[in-house]
Amino acid sequence: MATEEYRWRMAPEGLATRRQLRAMGLRPGGQDVAAELQRPRRRRGPLVAYLYRIDRAKPVRPMTPGRTASLAKAMRARRTCPNCRRDAGYCIPRSLGVCVTCDDIRRERSA
Repeated sequence: MATEEYRWRMAPEGLATRRQLRAMGLRPGGQDVAAELQRPRRRRGPLVAYLYRIDRAKPVRPMTPGRTASLAKAMRARRTCPNCRRDAGYCIPRSLGVCVTCDDIRRERSA
């Protein structure tokens, strides 16, 4: 897959990770991974980040009204408590499955 490997903070100019490309308003655009960036760790294998060529990157596609509405609907579903049906104002933790208020009530009843 990747042809070259670089150590942490030693990658040459002209290569960037997906996050770095996104910060520049770009996306990989279907190109293959140009290189790997490896950060060594103790007792485990290295962390690996894939690098892409900036000159081959394409601009990020603009958000259409349909995509914006779809994203808003999905986020609203993540914030709505299935128990009390209220918008919690934050994403409901998957570990709880309900808003913090409903979880507190459930814990009080079981104690």
